[in-house]
Amino acid sequence: MHSNIQHHFHPDEREFVERAVEWVHNAARYHEQKLTDFLDPRQAYILSTLIAREPDVQLRLEGGSPHAERKRALVGPDYLDLESEDMQIEVLSITPEGQKFTELEHGDYMGSILGLGIKRGKVGDIHVLEDGCHTVVASEIASYLHLHLTQVHRLHVMTELLPASALRAAVPDIQTMELTVASMRLDGIASDVYRLSRSKILVPIKAGRCRVNWKPEEDPSHPLKEGDMVSVQGMGRFKVLELDGVTKKGRYRVKIGKFV
Repeated sequence: MHSNIQHHFHPDEREFVERAVEWVHNAARYHEQKLTDFLDPRQAYILSTLIAREPDVQLRLEGGSPHAERKRALVGPDYLDLESEDMQIEVLSITPEGQKFTELEHGDYMGSILGLGIKRGKVGDIHVLEDGCHTVVASEIASYLHLHLTQVHRLHVMTELLPASALRAAVPDIQTMELTVASMRLDGIASDVYRLSRSKILVPIKAGRCRVNWKPEEDPSHPLKEGDMVSVQGMGRFKVLELDGVTKKGRYRVKIGKFV
């Protein structure tokens, strides 16, 4: 692996970068195709960047909906028609029985699926709907889930497999917050959003449990900008929607969207 590529990436990302370099190399030299697991936006970006340097290789990304966050990638030589290939994506429709299903959240569905021994990479976006959930899954695990997923958070559920074209995509529920902050530092904004003291928010950041735009970020002073997506493991995530100017006292007005 070229060290000049490696130094652009966080140590946590190096294993993925090495695999991605291999997929691109095999497509260019040996005309091989590679269908990946679901990638997060950061991984898709890394793969796109590597492919942009290789004129004989092309990429197709598919996650079931136009605004999908997690997508499977198909890497192949440039002369193939990747659009006609089967991306092996299905929709697992999950319908809880009884009236309590409105209490179920994204994490409940995710926990139940991963609890069956499924790797995260085999699961795409999870769309929580008013009457249940549509989960995008890799075809190779779809029938296993259909057979074995019978409960979500102690509620009995029924499942059905649907083609990707039948996906009902959910619009994320965002709670907007207006903040006035001394600076755009990650720790300052995150402590306000999660309503924690500065010292408490430093713990997950320094422990590597924070990501900015899906990239690990361990520097509390990292400056955030408009459009940045921030997630802290176990606390949820938020997006910097807009910078709304500076007050007379030199503080920044920021609009934040917190995913609920």
